[in-house]
Amino acid sequence: MNTLHIQTQTEQGGPFRITVWEEENFQGKRCEFMQECRNILERGFRKIRSIKVENGAFVGFEHPELQGQQFILEKGDYPHWEAWSGNIGYRTEHLLSFRPIRCANHSDSKVTLHECKDLQGHKFEVCDDYPSLQAMGWCSKEVPSIKVNSGAWVAYQYPGYRGYQYILERDRREGEYRNFNEYGTQSHTHQIQSIRRIQH
Repeated sequence: MNTLHIQTQTEQGGPFRITVWEEENFQGKRCEFMQECRNILERGFRKIRSIKVENGAFVGFEHPELQGQQFILEKGDYPHWEAWSGNIGYRTEHLLSFRPIRCANHSDSKVTLHECKDLQGHKFEVCDDYPSLQAMGWCSKEVPSIKVNSGAWVAYQYPGYRGYQYILERDRREGEYRNFNEYGTQSHTHQIQSIRRIQH
């Protein structure tokens, strides 16, 4: 079995640690990282099919260069694609790039949802996890723009933390997501119906 170690100290808060395998159920070639990997193909892998996150939180992408659909990877084991996708409607059986989420702070997270693009219109401030935004008072299935005041969040297309995932961070875009197409490189809709703080 080939084992590679790619390690550096993170800029703040201690090391991030993620181990990836080329096959499901932690089989085949493996590599440990403490930083981002923009293209696993350049490390001699064909794909990532299973993952263990030992420290910190990461976001995985279906394509190289941090492109494509996003998947939150918090501390824990991901033996196959269903473990990270949480979405039977969107099948991504492997990942090809990932990066750490440096600003995750579960105890100090706040986000403001806006009913119009460019952070305009009615506002709804969130400091906790909401499995259904509509049940908590948001009057629409859509969130056209978002301001992350602190921490990092993952927003989901459907209630119950299902559907497309959008990683929203205070330290990216200065926390301002002025239009739904800024939520991610594969943002097809401004439909967001659940949101939660990212665990670190």
